[in-house]
Amino acid sequence: MRKPLVAAVFALALAGAGTAPAVAASAPAADPASVGKGADTDTITSEVSDLVTSTTATVGRITQPSAQAVNFAGTVSLSNCSGSVVRMPDSEDNDPALVMTNGHCLESGFPAAGEVIVDQASSRTFGLLNSAGSRVATLRASKISYGTMTDTDVALYQLTTTYAQIKSSYGIDALTLNDTHPTAGTAISVVSGYWKRIYSCNVDGFAYRLKEGDWTWKDSVRYTSACNTIGGTSGSPVVDAATNKVVAVNNTGNEDGERCTVNNPCEVDASGNVTVRQGINYAQETYQIPACFGVDNKLDLSASGCVLPKP
Repeated sequence: MRKPLVAAVFALALAGAGTAPAVAASAPAADPASVGKGADTDTITSEVSDLVTSTTATVGRITQPSAQAVNFAGTVSLSNCSGSVVRMPDSEDNDPALVMTNGHCLESGFPAAGEVIVDQASSRTFGLLNSAGSRVATLRASKISYGTMTDTDVALYQLTTTYAQIKSSYGIDALTLNDTHPTAGTAISVVSGYWKRIYSCNVDGFAYRLKEGDWTWKDSVRYTSACNTIGGTSGSPVVDAATNKVVAVNNTGNEDGERCTVNNPCEVDASGNVTVRQGINYAQETYQIPACFGVDNKLDLSASGCVLPKP
């Protein structure tokens, strides 16, 4: 879990996306505020970010042709992270829309291990992107429906607008969460609304437990090495390239080869054996989320099949 530097933005604008990862990855790993693949809210403004949108989107399309089936429509940019407008398989068009990102991207800071946030008022804003990665609207939250960094790393905001209103005004559909467990070998795309960049790779496998600093996550998705996500990609939807459904939310990676420290998650198997994979990145599965949301997209942690941690 890490954040990019201001220099990364200008390097990106001047030299293209290919030079950005090395600069972004140089953020100090020891700073607790850099946990995750979020971005520092004080180092970049939305205006500066939008200046490089065209460059990053163009370079991304040239260098990553395999991602053409997946685009930016429905993704959002946050002040420090990426995210997406999502719906459950049973959501109705007139339900209040939801935005999904990481728990470590919450404006209130990182939830402590064991902490779960439910129905907390919020007026946070999100930049809605179209298929080309251009910002077409600002969406606003009414509350944080759910947020945690325990067992998973996810936050879901309820918006003041419905799916139908977003579709009618901007012609953009929400991304649908898949409600089945992802499969190893699946071709995926990690779509960053912050950087307006798409990373394409495959699901390499799953970590029984992924431990980073004080936090432990269950059954995490491990990417193949081609998804070399950087700071600012936290909260990006992980999209199945064949179905265009969301199977996970991008959240971290091992930067320096350290063992289980901040910015250096380690895998722990069922027997307690620890494996460190430097340069490999991870996401948290989202298939378990739909069971916890009912009519009108209302959170119900007591619903049958809901296994998300409770307060």
